[in-house]
Amino acid sequence: MMKSIIYNIKVCIVAVAVAVAATSCLEKYPGSAIQTEKSMKTYDDALQINTGIYALLKSSSLYTGYLTYLPDVQADFVYAVEGYSNQLGSFWLWQIRSTTSESEAVYAGLYNVISNCNFFLENVDTVKANTVDDAKLSELDVLTGEIYTVRALCYSELIKLYCEAYNPATAKSQLGVVLRKHYSQPEKAERASLYDSYQFVLSDLAKAEEILDNENDVYGNIYATKAKAEALHARVALYMQNWKDAVDYSTRLIDNKNFALSSVNQSIANGNHFQYLWTNDDGYEIIWRIYLTPESYGGMLGSPFLGRNTDGVNYYPDYVPAQWVLNLYDSSDLRYNAYFAMAQTAHPHGLAWPLLLKYAGNQSFISSYYLYEVSMPKPFRLAEQYLIRAEALCRQGQYSKASEDLTKLRESRFQSGKGLMTVTAANWLQNIADERVRELYMEGHRLQDLKRWGSEYNEGKGFKRTPQTNSLVEGSTLEKSIDDYMFVWPIPRHEVEAPGSNVKQNAGY
Repeated sequence: MMKSIIYNIKVCIVAVAVAVAATSCLEKYPGSAIQTEKSMKTYDDALQINTGIYALLKSSSLYTGYLTYLPDVQADFVYAVEGYSNQLGSFWLWQIRSTTSESEAVYAGLYNVISNCNFFLENVDTVKANTVDDAKLSELDVLTGEIYTVRALCYSELIKLYCEAYNPATAKSQLGVVLRKHYSQPEKAERASLYDSYQFVLSDLAKAEEILDNENDVYGNIYATKAKAEALHARVALYMQNWKDAVDYSTRLIDNKNFALSSVNQSIANGNHFQYLWTNDDGYEIIWRIYLTPESYGGMLGSPFLGRNTDGVNYYPDYVPAQWVLNLYDSSDLRYNAYFAMAQTAHPHGLAWPLLLKYAGNQSFISSYYLYEVSMPKPFRLAEQYLIRAEALCRQGQYSKASEDLTKLRESRFQSGKGLMTVTAANWLQNIADERVRELYMEGHRLQDLKRWGSEYNEGKGFKRTPQTNSLVEGSTLEKSIDDYMFVWPIPRHEVEAPGSNVKQNAGY
């Protein structure tokens, strides 16, 4: 009960965002930063900083934009159409440089959140010393657990994008990320090993899991709970090839009675529960979502794929789904109806194509504010946990159990009585890869999946684009093998060249 009251208070507090430094994302004191001796002395200060950290995650550079869809745009999920506006063009065309603005923005955005997390963690003990109310002291502990979870998440995203795939045999010699553990203490500007980078993430998660409990593990939560920490732990374990922990932590979520798959066979509000997950940004399987309001929403996830925000009527998409993706869906798979809809575009060529409906926008925002293409990001859903466990089980030769997980997921997406999937030693990777496409389309997983599967998937060929109707000529025949250096994003040049920096650039840039 106490936590619910505090959450209501937090929602009402105006977020305080600390600006990113103009010269380096890693500077200790950005120009407008709040110095430690001037702030966060009281419980209310701590609550405000905590709320501000969640507000930073709304950034269009992060979950309401680039961080969510850019890795999938770069890979093989969409095609640029003739007459597109060139947004995200550097990534779709694989013309990425160390000065490319989108990758710089993601890097800066994540380190900005980390800096604020460090600020909170560095000062929370002072706040506790000034607090005598037992309930507030208990809540400060919970807020600290949340911040450890958020910091772990941000570092995991940096590792995913700016580092090679984790190899247990070589991780100690692979380049990781710059680990900023403090706010005001001097730290070297150099990259830790990939092993140490992931160990730091695991350390933060261990602290979060020790502090947090399952009291607030309710679906649709907008704050970091123990469930969110466990969901991240499962994902990280999968990326680290720790199959045992991947099974263990995903099982905790699957067995958690607070969550359930949103089924297409359960009706609600002129549709079904799975459709409602996307039209209204709520559902039983949401472990954690980014909370948006019409007045504070960051970016528009649907903009590159619908372009309806231009006039509210016509569609001017820059990118349309790849035909091979559309072909993956069975006629009984109702994810297709929730994710795509045939529409005539307003481009001069008049392309009619199934457009991405998944991020068409929150219906309450549209009906009350005529605000299109604004959807609340859902970085952790129960569906991913089923996919994580199925893959980890297959890695351990437990194909029957993996088949059960995949079938249960699919039964919640297919019309009643359908969805059976059986995997074997010969076909498991292709089946799981296809199912991850069908379920997690445009949620930011594809580039990492291709990178971590490496030569195991598609014989290491990566992907090859084949032109489709009215696709942009440049880029439509792109072919990328898995050893292409651009599967790893570049460290921004200004980080490498900053005075006193020992930050090493990724190969190829």
